[in-house]
Amino acid sequence: MEQVKLSDKVSISAIVHGMWRLPEWNLSPNQIVEFVEKCIELGIDTFDHADIYGDYMVEEMFGNAMSQSAALNQNIKVVTKCGIKLRSNQKPEHYIQHYDTSYDHIIASVENSLTKLKRDNIDVLLIHRPSPLSNPEEMAEAFAKLRAEGKVLEFGVSNYLPHQFDALQAHMDFPLVTNQVEISVAALQEFENGAISLCQEIGIPPMAWSPLAGGSIFKGETHRFLTIKNVLHKISDQFGVSIDQIMYAWLLKHPSNIIPIVGSGKIERVQSAVNALNIDLTTQQWFELWVASKGENVP
Repeated sequence: MEQVKLSDKVSISAIVHGMWRLPEWNLSPNQIVEFVEKCIELGIDTFDHADIYGDYMVEEMFGNAMSQSAALNQNIKVVTKCGIKLRSNQKPEHYIQHYDTSYDHIIASVENSLTKLKRDNIDVLLIHRPSPLSNPEEMAEAFAKLRAEGKVLEFGVSNYLPHQFDALQAHMDFPLVTNQVEISVAALQEFENGAISLCQEIGIPPMAWSPLAGGSIFKGETHRFLTIKNVLHKISDQFGVSIDQIMYAWLLKHPSNIIPIVGSGKIERVQSAVNALNIDLTTQQWFELWVASKGENVP
């Protein structure tokens, strides 16, 4: 699998594996290691985390497993996020869910993530969501400190609108390398709000969370989802593949170099995503799905 260059310091796999639902997979530490090894065999060497995943437990579960193979842990790439504070039994001081993008929180969160992941550095740190209380100058200062210390190699954002991205970037001495946003055949908003266009303008690849629309299309519970599903089946029959592969291929077709995040604990589903790299949709097929999702023809 080709690597996607984010900067001179960091390249990541063209498909990333997301660890959000790790606790649901009921894997032992040994099985987590085996799963990571199988992902690497498929060409996926990059794993997406966040401090809050699994009620603040996923990074630690992953790190404890990977501690069994220090060499493996150092050979993979890790993306993680901070900035959301959940109400949780793990954090009794949080009486309301809120955002925190302060200097102190960013520094403390990274230190905590490094401890839990049992790593010397994080390849890419993302601010999980934009906060109305964000101070871009303060955030940039935290980024600069972490970068100078070698604790984080590169930085990006998640769920940022273009003006929010620009406000942060304006205070930084080095470029943000990605914006991780929701993109799928059922989630077109990032094409329309300018986020994807901004990524193309400045030459950074967006990362796509929920590339399979959270499984909603497979159920076809609404007229819109059923319409999309029918078109997916039509196109998948033409290629002789499953509809999830067409959903990944639809993202991979886009010239912004979208990086899908696969969120399954079943290696066969990961394999299916990797197989989508070999599917080249025609422009008309791509627009068939766009039109099905929009519910109207293009002008």
